[in-house]
Amino acid sequence: MTEKSKPHVGIKKGDTVKVIAGKDKGAEGKVIQVLREEQRVIVEGVNRVKKHTKVVNQGGRAGNTGGIVTAEAPIHVSNVMLVEGDGVTRIGYRREEVTKRRPDGSTYKAQRSVRISRKTGKEI
Repeated sequence: MTEKSKPHVGIKKGDTVKVIAGKDKGAEGKVIQVLREEQRVIVEGVNRVKKHTKVVNQGGRAGNTGGIVTAEAPIHVSNVMLVEGDGVTRIGYRREEVTKRRPDGSTYKAQRSVRISRKTGKEI
């Protein structure tokens, strides 16, 4: 991978995904965050880990109390699939013609890329 190219992840924040591999296989959840550089996603309620935090007494009342905190850890994007309807689907892309408007009021034709379901062909 070169410096300028960033890995492509078809899943976006807010998508509902199903885990297809790993200890949480079969679980469904909403994507909280996409970590594009690492090709990982954080899914709500999936891959929960316990984190031990230290007591910090800086800033008076603003310091945290410490203890064991449970949080979601990232999982690789290849281990999740997008949920569509009652099943899961792969993600494809299609270029569509659109009409755009310039600030002066004139219009022009352009293309935009839309995500589509490989199973149904409908726009996601």
